[in-house]
Amino acid sequence: MKKLIVITTLLIACLSTAYAQDSQALNKKNLVVKEWNTDARGHRILDHQTIYSPDGQKIDETEYYSNGKQKWRKKFEWAAGDRLVRELVYDERNRLVDYKRFEYNEFGKKKTQYTYDPKGKLISTKVFEYITQDE
Repeated sequence: MKKLIVITTLLIACLSTAYAQDSQALNKKNLVVKEWNTDARGHRILDHQTIYSPDGQKIDETEYYSNGKQKWRKKFEWAAGDRLVRELVYDERNRLVDYKRFEYNEFGKKKTQYTYDPKGKLISTKVFEYITQDE
């Protein structure tokens, strides 16, 4: 009986944490998240920045070197129904490195990811497979 109470308590705690995290995800409208590192001398250095749209969708993500210069940047393009349709990857000089295009299945899950070079030539294709397992 004690094991059942412990398991139930842990399950409730996990669900509460998951709900709190989901609630945070709903509050990303017009949000800018900056991640800072502090060196031994107390100097703050911008490490990472993520920008969200008025709809709460991630639209821009940038990572920086310790000298403050851009390491890479990603831009995200969304379609109706909150589906990511393209992810564009840029280098430290803001030059397009590659981009990804996504297709979705009838359940709204990613079905296929196509990666292209800057000139639009297909580099690779990734297929997503979803398998449920009965226990």
